[in-house]
Amino acid sequence: MTEPASYRPRAWVPADLEAAIAPYAERCAAAAPDALQAELDAELAAHERWVDHECISLIAGTNVMNPAAARYLAHTIGSRPSLGWPGDKYETGLAHAERIEVMTTELLKRVFGCAYAEHRVPSGSIANLYAYLATCAPGDAVVAFPPAFAGHVTHHEPGAAGLYRLRVLEMPMSAATMSIDLDALRALVRRERPKLLIVGGSMCLYAYPVREVRTIADEVGAAVMYDAAHMSGLIAGGAFQRPLAEGAHLMTASTYKSFGGPPSGMVLTDDPAIAARLDAIAHPGLTANFDLGRTAALAAACLDLIEHGAAYAHACVAVARALAAGLRDAGVPVFCASAGANAGRDTDSQFVAVPAAALPAASTPRARAVVRAGRGFGGTAASRLIEPANLLTTGIEIPAAPVAGDQNAVRLGTQEIVRWGFEPRHMPRLAAMLARVWVHGEDPAALRDETVAWRREFTLLRHVRGT
Repeated sequence: MTEPASYRPRAWVPADLEAAIAPYAERCAAAAPDALQAELDAELAAHERWVDHECISLIAGTNVMNPAAARYLAHTIGSRPSLGWPGDKYETGLAHAERIEVMTTELLKRVFGCAYAEHRVPSGSIANLYAYLATCAPGDAVVAFPPAFAGHVTHHEPGAAGLYRLRVLEMPMSAATMSIDLDALRALVRRERPKLLIVGGSMCLYAYPVREVRTIADEVGAAVMYDAAHMSGLIAGGAFQRPLAEGAHLMTASTYKSFGGPPSGMVLTDDPAIAARLDAIAHPGLTANFDLGRTAALAAACLDLIEHGAAYAHACVAVARALAAGLRDAGVPVFCASAGANAGRDTDSQFVAVPAAALPAASTPRARAVVRAGRGFGGTAASRLIEPANLLTTGIEIPAAPVAGDQNAVRLGTQEIVRWGFEPRHMPRLAAMLARVWVHGEDPAALRDETVAWRREFTLLRHVRGT
């Protein structure tokens, strides 16, 4: 057995975080395997109890799987390699696994009504990298939503786009309409001649003009990519725009979030040339072996959406709209478009956005206590403020005044609570609980028992097969 190594502090990690991490890391580095195994079991059990049974999760980037999908994800098939096309694998003994791979591909094509589906993708972020590799070369220009409009980091310099040495141009957007400024985009495209136009990101309150973007892209031979990381479940259920049908050359997505499957990614297209490039990127390119247990779980998620997708997707939107209305009634500000076709509508999706700096409790001592040094009160701080109430949220950026060191809004998502059976009629109560902390400055810990008791009324998963 190797001797335990002492923990080495990382100079690139903020000092306050490293100081908090180091004591536990040092203990883990020196502890005996039996002790660590026991602690691992205990932490997993505590996490499951807290997050899955005692909290109400409005985190937009998460969901709960069908128990059948969870079983498949843990199946022994997941540890088996699977190199190559079905019918011509490098390894033997994969006849049954090959059928699962083919089934998953065909189910994705059925769910999205597309010609080609690449599922050997470990995450939505890597799905974006697949798209860049399939459509661009290093040095090419791409156009992406800016962070203030929820453009994802993988679309920009610090993420996959920058690592692939793409030149990133900001998509012209209108803060008033919360949509693309098409005239400005046309001028930008004609001037810069990008290879790829990226539509979508980490929060889509409304549909985007994909058809019009495709027309602009065609002027210079550019491709259009729709990032459906958060929207794939609503697209599959017919409650949101269908980007490929509207002209996008390819669509990337996560397979958890609103899709409700295992953590991974996918790339969909109707273009055979793009599909061939994606196939080669997956193998022998970047992915090679992939998790067959995840593949089976993804098939189960597709079956859920084939049977329940329409009801689930429309419920996500209805609950989000009811939550937004409840928040407004409770005194919580809600962000929405102020002009154009979307004016005055809080959301057409599972998302609700709350400007953090406008929250009345933002200036209270309790709010200031959750702000890290050098930062203002933004979406992350607001989420940390309410976490002791067992109400889970995250930050997001909106086109409003920036907050130093933080995102300037809270992003709420309804996809998980819909699967646990929350309905529009429950949203006034949930909104009132959020307002008690964010508006009235109550101690969030005082709400915890109420949250736990209410959450325990929702024990049956909805919109999944077999329940």
